[in-house]
Amino acid sequence: MYWLTKKVYRAFPKVYLTPLLLAPVSLIALVIGFNIPFEAYHQGAGWISQMIGPATVALAIPLYKNFHVLKKHAVTIGVSVGSGAIVAILTSAWMAKWLQLNTAITDSLAPRSATTAIAMAVSGTIGGIPSITAVFVLLTGLLGMIVGPVVVRLFNIHNDIARGVLLGTSSHNAGTSKAFEFGSLTGSIASVAMVLTAFITMCAAPLLIRFIS
Repeated sequence: MYWLTKKVYRAFPKVYLTPLLLAPVSLIALVIGFNIPFEAYHQGAGWISQMIGPATVALAIPLYKNFHVLKKHAVTIGVSVGSGAIVAILTSAWMAKWLQLNTAITDSLAPRSATTAIAMAVSGTIGGIPSITAVFVLLTGLLGMIVGPVVVRLFNIHNDIARGVLLGTSSHNAGTSKAFEFGSLTGSIASVAMVLTAFITMCAAPLLIRFIS
């Protein structure tokens, strides 16, 4: 399904045809249409989820190739990503409170900018609902893929470091995937930003949520 949707996206590179959106929507339609129980689907497709680990490790290749750039701009990247990750947690929690959502939803929303695995783990730790967090993470990724390039064009951002931090911090794997479309260096920076965001979220979210509460 992913292979097919990727071919469609290459032929018609529209945001709404991105594999990240089209593949799951198509799969959901098939599962519902053929009345397939989720347990049966998960038993057959579970090994795909296990490939997230090796896929993440594979990001080390472009990181290695651009290590000299990463080392040179380490402070800038660290401060930018740290600020972005903390702001994402705080604004998510405050917006949820402003909308008068219950505590469980607020806690589920807070770690949305981290990768799915980390966000779900953090959500469970702070009292959220991991399955709802996974939905927020997916929506964040899709929104980042749509809005991120618009922001890059609107503010005329040509610097690879800035573009990589923007996409990797705000929209994790989806943003990193989009960043590689701008170039190897932008994608490498986004990979670092994604990992740092996950780490900072894991450490900071429990403390910040307690402070906000």
